[in-house]
Parts: sequence; C-alpha cells; structure tokens
Amino acid sequence: MRKIIVSEFLTLDGVMQAPGEPDEDRSGGFKHGGWHQPYHDDIVARMIIEGIAGSGGFLLGRRTYEIFAAYWPTAPEEAQAFADPLNSLPKFVVSTTLREPLAWNNSTLIAGDVVNEIAKLKRQFGNDIRVIGSGELVQTLMKHDLVDEYNLMIHPLVLGSGKHLFREEGSKQILELLDFKTTSKGVTIFKYKTEKE
Repeated sequence: MRKIIVSEFLTLDGVMQAPGEPDEDRSGGFKHGGWHQPYHDDIVARMIIEGIAGSGGFLLGRRTYEIFAAYWPTAPEEAQAFADPLNSLPKFVVSTTLREPLAWNNSTLIAGDVVNEIAKLKRQFGNDIRVIGSGELVQTLMKHDLVDEYNLMIHPLVLGSGKHLFREEGSKQILELLDFKTTSKGVTIFKYKTEKE
C-alpha cells in the first residue's frame, strides 16, 4: 500500500501560503508571497529533489496544479533536476472546475468522490504519492485520515497572517518524529509519521 506524504514549506507560525513567488497567491490580501526564497540552500534543494524523484506521483489541488503546469514544462535548464520528475511522473489533480483532458503531461483529473478515489490510489502498487502545497486538498486528506507522513520545512520566520496548514477547525493528530535536519539558513526539516488511533 502506498503512502500519502504531505510536503510543505511552513513559517514558524504555521503559514503555508505562497512560499514561492510574490504573486503566487494573494487571496485574503496576503502580501508576503515568496517568503521561502531567502532560505533556499543546497540542503533544501537536495531534500526536495530526493522527495520528488522518489515519488510515484503527485496529488495536487487545482491552484497548485495551475501554478506548476504554467511553470515546470518550460522551466530553465538549471531547474531540470526538479522539473524532470514533476513533468514525467503521474499527476492526480483534485478539482471541481477543471475538465479533462488536462494540458500538463501525465495528469489525471479526480472530480468525483475524492476521498474514495484517493483511497484507491493508496491501495495501488508503486512508490508513495506526494502532496505539494494544495492547502485545501490537504485539509480534506487530514479530515479523512488519509495522510501517512508529513515532510515539513519550518522556516525561522513569523508572518502573522496567511493560510495555515493546521487550522483551528482541524482534528487531533498524533505524530511520530522519524527524522530531522537543520539547514545552513536555519530551516528545520521534520519528517513525521501519523499515528492511527
């Protein structure tokens, strides 16, 4: 059985919104987009590349899919270590508004019973499935106990506003620490396994 691994950049106060670019997601008046960039180093790059290259596919929400599909197919040469697995491996896209066929290579739409379809993906043979970004989708996965691991990169930064990974309306989760590393720029990378009660 495959695992669902949620991989996220987070601030110290738990914000996950728009780590990559200033205009990535300004919803709710968010003005801090691109906050991850000053903390990127070789350790972070290596962890990301290892994670995506070892994946059996990616589970993405609509917003993350659209951001990725607009960038990764034509990513610059220096980004090919990230781009190659993202472009070639299967993408499973959860959306009620997108329609097939999806433009990005090897992408499949999940539009019906999301929980049941993701449970089916987990039962298939193959490498684990990685969720990147996709904040609303992750809320659904957590609510239905479908997350097996979290890979969290905690940045030494407090933003005070923005969308959070763990929200007030969420349920209790017990996590077991599997591994952690600290980068040259103070980012702590935690790998947690979820404990099933």
